[in-house]
This record gives sequence, structure tokens and C-alpha cells, in this order.
Amino acid sequence: MGDIELKAVEIEKPEDMNFILGQTHFIKSVEDLYEAMVNSVPNAKFGVAFCEASGACKVRSEGNNLELRKLAEKNASNIGAGHSFIVFMEDSFPLNVLNTIKNIPEVCSIFCATANPTKVVIAESKHGDEKGRGILGVIDGFIPKGIENKEDIAWRKKFLRDIGYKL
Repeated sequence: MGDIELKAVEIEKPEDMNFILGQTHFIKSVEDLYEAMVNSVPNAKFGVAFCEASGACKVRSEGNNLELRKLAEKNASNIGAGHSFIVFMEDSFPLNVLNTIKNIPEVCSIFCATANPTKVVIAESKHGDEKGRGILGVIDGFIPKGIENKEDIAWRKKFLRDIGYKL
């Protein structure tokens, strides 16, 4: 086994923007991810980028918003892990699209779906003159600051009702 270097790649995005990071296995994924987004929340704005792992090894992208598409391309390039994909969204939340994305036949896994500050833990190896990268996992947000108390529980329940997720 050759040398492996570990890296942490920070996701670059506006503070409150949601994204989904996953792994897939086929070049048509970028089009299927586009269709999943449009079919789940037709008015959502989004950008999708996919890192091709063989052949031309291009970052392939789609989306209905150029700014979000460019953001997805930039982050996919920074991550550079074969067959990884990233979706940035506005006017939609991962909750609205995650099951549809998970049900795309070529999607293998989801690493995270969040708006938190996120770092992607990457392993990079060398294959002859070529390098390869894989995602080991993510660091999503922050370390817990304790166990919720009665006031925290009341806040959580009120918050979910205020945003319309509970009666």
C-alpha cells in the first residue's frame, strides 16, 4: 500500500446555506440529481457538481442557478474525491429532497445534509503518476455543549411548531 495523506477540506458557502454531500457511481448522476431537485421542489434554486473518477476526470455540473452551480463546482473541485457530488440549495431544505436523492439508483451514500460549517476529511493516495482521493467522512458543526434540560426541550418543541413542522 502506498502513502496516504489525510486532509480536511472546508466547505465554502454562505453561512446559512444548506447542501448535501454524497457519493455516486455514474456520469449520468449529475442529470439525475438535477431531475431529483426539480421534481422535489420545483421552485428551488440549486447547483449540482459531480467529480468524475475515470476517463476525462472532469467536474460535471448542472443546476438552475448559475451562482449555486459555480459554488458547487468550486467545492467539488476543492474536495476532488472520485464519484463525489455536492448540491447547494436555496428555497429548499435537505429534508425536502433527501429521500428522492437517496433513491437515485446510482447514489451510493450520503455523507451529510446540513447548513453547518463543515469540513470533509479526505484521504489522498498516489497511483503511479496519478493521485486519487476519497471521502472518509465529515466534521459537521460543533461539539455538543451538554444535555438538554427542560428549558431546552421546551425551546426545541416551540421551534419545530414555529417553523411549521409540528402541530
